[in-house]
Amino acid sequence: MVGDEKKNLRGKYSDFYELAEKNFSAHSVGLIDAALALADEKLDGMVRYDGTPFLEHSLRTAAIVISEIGLGRNSTISTLLHDVVRLNMLSAEEAGERFGEPCTAILKALCNISDVQTKVADDQADNFRDLIVSYSTDPRVILIKLADRLEVMRSLAMFPPDKQEKKSWESLNLYAQIAHKLGLYTIKSEMEDLALSYLEPEDYRHIHTRLEETAQERNLFIGKFLAPVEAKLQQTGFKYHIKSRTKSIYSIWRKMKKAKIPFEEVYDIFALRVIVDCPREQEKPVCWTIYSIFTDFYTPNPERMRDWISIPKSNGYESLHTTVVTGDGHWVEVQIRSERMDEIAERGIAAHWRYKGVNQGGLGSEQWLSKLRELMETDTHALAKRIDQPAPSGEIFVFTPNGDLRKLPEGATVLDFAFDIHSNLGASCTGGRVNHRNVQIREVLHNGDIVEILTSKVQKPKSDWLNIVITSKARNKIKAYLREEQAKAANLGREDLERKIRNWKLSITMDDAVTVLCKYYKLKTGTELYGQIASQKIDIAEIKELITRHLNGEPLTEVKARGPATIKAVDTASGDALVIDDSIRNIDYKLAKCCNPIFGDEIFGFVTVTSGITIHRNDCPNAARLRELYPYRVMPARWRSTKVQGAFRAAIRVVADDTTGMVNRITEVINHDLKINIRSMNLASNGNGTLAGLINIEVTGSQIVDMVVYNIMRIKGVQKAYRVNN
Repeated sequence: MVGDEKKNLRGKYSDFYELAEKNFSAHSVGLIDAALALADEKLDGMVRYDGTPFLEHSLRTAAIVISEIGLGRNSTISTLLHDVVRLNMLSAEEAGERFGEPCTAILKALCNISDVQTKVADDQADNFRDLIVSYSTDPRVILIKLADRLEVMRSLAMFPPDKQEKKSWESLNLYAQIAHKLGLYTIKSEMEDLALSYLEPEDYRHIHTRLEETAQERNLFIGKFLAPVEAKLQQTGFKYHIKSRTKSIYSIWRKMKKAKIPFEEVYDIFALRVIVDCPREQEKPVCWTIYSIFTDFYTPNPERMRDWISIPKSNGYESLHTTVVTGDGHWVEVQIRSERMDEIAERGIAAHWRYKGVNQGGLGSEQWLSKLRELMETDTHALAKRIDQPAPSGEIFVFTPNGDLRKLPEGATVLDFAFDIHSNLGASCTGGRVNHRNVQIREVLHNGDIVEILTSKVQKPKSDWLNIVITSKARNKIKAYLREEQAKAANLGREDLERKIRNWKLSITMDDAVTVLCKYYKLKTGTELYGQIASQKIDIAEIKELITRHLNGEPLTEVKARGPATIKAVDTASGDALVIDDSIRNIDYKLAKCCNPIFGDEIFGFVTVTSGITIHRNDCPNAARLRELYPYRVMPARWRSTKVQGAFRAAIRVVADDTTGMVNRITEVINHDLKINIRSMNLASNGNGTLAGLINIEVTGSQIVDMVVYNIMRIKGVQKAYRVNN
């Protein structure tokens, strides 16, 4: 049965088998036959828009790969299996196991390119070209993709109008330009003409019609032009032939548009190509001899002289170009080259290696592939660099949900992407969705990601964002916003200080007060002072004390702690420390609101000017400043060894997945399982797939808080839980 199927395939696709047998060994043809049979099995029943078998697209593309580009066995097999792998009927790894490891890498890269969702936008063309080429670390990939696109364009009439327009735009702006850089001029010109026929059908028909109408006139002119030249060429004994190449319709159309001229005023409608058959060592002198024969009869334009024989183009193109003028003022472009040069011009760099005797099948193809890779990496032209780099170093390309492509440096995060789109979007970013997955703002992006930014009206940039972003645009915008916020805070702090000085009726100017305070707090500018006042890092009551002492002539560095006699009266049962319990007598103390100490925390006492002693945790945010500025007002403190009666309030911050029932599960653990009283709870969705907020609970000591945090963290979906100052 299997044999019958193979016979059927050979009979049905005899032209393809004939092409394969002409170019490959029997072993290679056997592998290609197996790949075709597998593709036929997997794609059975699938049809194209016109009802023809889907497999025919793969076959026609493979034929282009073999005959028009000149690739080898692995490329042909990968072409036949591309759609099978793309449609998830076979994995690239499975294909590699059956037909060779090179096929795995080629197929994966081809599928990556197929997944690129291009958007019809001229300003995005460069980025899309870069993205396509970045997937083609093996040059065979981009060549197969060019063959695939050429087959699609040849069959484009069967596609619906919207797809015709989109694929024509892609072919014109992406693939034709890549083909041009690779020296595949025939493919490039055919793609451009086919694309133009769908994008500008009236202009295309007009130029096509005019070319047909003027064909006889051109042929007569060419015959007359060549008569004296050919008579002289025949005397030389060179073996040659001459082609008349009409300029592509797209090239004529572009020239008409650029110069704003009608068809009749395009003078270089055609070019004459003289192709000589001679040994390679004689190519250069023979081509220059033919050039001199033309210039014996016609005057050359020195500005239109191009010597790509002495110095070939980076893609291997070699030819001698000149434009001459006849006695009646007609300009004619003449191209002179050898047979070897002509095949390179037609088929790109692949033909260059064929003339060195390199076998195009199997491992031999690696030689011309490495040459092609070198071409793609070492073009010195600025625009060519954008197109030719196989993997732009340090760059990634990511999509917006509506298909816009953005280029970012490697390592860029969701936050970088948000600022790249718009400053306001970045400033309000709370997270994102990458490939439909919720992520945080610090998520690092990768090539080809589809990124949606999530925002909140209450979100504002924070200083730690500078540790998340890597782009200069994002950093500059964040810094500008922080400076603006600091300026606003400074204005509020200044207004507050001015108002207090007026209310206190102290006889000191604002400038003098600022000078005194900056010196005392060791701040460089008044702006820093105002900012700390606005953020309540500096106690406004303390400022009054300092200014009063300054006005009384007291040195501010010699402030004495008040109430030492009271402190000495405290029972210090274990060392010289203030012992805190629920029945301290003769001592005015309170628990600091900045850190909310509870039983079990390591603590210290701080003697205030007007409020007695405040009890702070050792890890209080203000602890370092208090110890540095007022060491004489800081005193040791500890809790009584027996448990203090009563309840303390503690705050726990929770970040968890925003899933149904999450709040109920947290409440049940605290209330039901641990029997802890919840005083308040405020958990809200962040809009990025998480919810976050504070839970205020009543506890008898810090060990209970640790137990609550531990049990909350055990709940599935809880990302973070930790005690905070409330």
